Amino acid sequence: MKKIVLVGYMASGKTEIGKLLSKKVNLPFLDIDYLIEESLSKTVNEIFEEKGEVFFRKKEHEVFKNKINSKQSFILSLGGGTPCYAENHLFLQKDDVISIYLKGSVATLVDRLKMNKDKRPLLKNLANDELAEFVAKHLFDRNFYYSHCKYTIIIDDKSPFDIVEEIHKILF
Repeated sequence: MKKIVLVGYMASGKTEIGKLLSKKVNLPFLDIDYLIEESLSKTVNEIFEEKGEVFFRKKEHEVFKNKINSKQSFILSLGGGTPCYAENHLFLQKDDVISIYLKGSVATLVDRLKMNKDKRPLLKNLANDELAEFVAKHLFDRNFYYSHCKYTIIIDDKSPFDIVEEIHKILF
């Protein structure tokens, strides 16, 4: 049984890499945001707007805990903040979990985030010139939680296919 959990900041490529890896290793790909949306029949943006971040984080923890404690094999992409709440980071070190931190520099992440920040609840009200400071602060705050992953892959200047190959080498 393989439980591969992809961790990283917004725009680190967790979803894209998870989908590509899923095809390569023939495991189902799951995205925690989609699982939450499915369970509540609302988008993440709607949940944030209607219920707030605290409600969202509680639901996120519940969904993550249930999935990680299941008997299934999968590739699971977490939200950027998932490891930082409700001791979710401890699940990253379970014996049956292969946790991988997709680590990007502030510059890489900001470049990617500028393209679709309106789809991200935590960013949509920020001006582009505020992004770098916001991302740098978040990465600093989240480093403790992200560092609980068993593996770290630097994503800067790499294609998604190169990153998938690196993960494949870890797995096999």
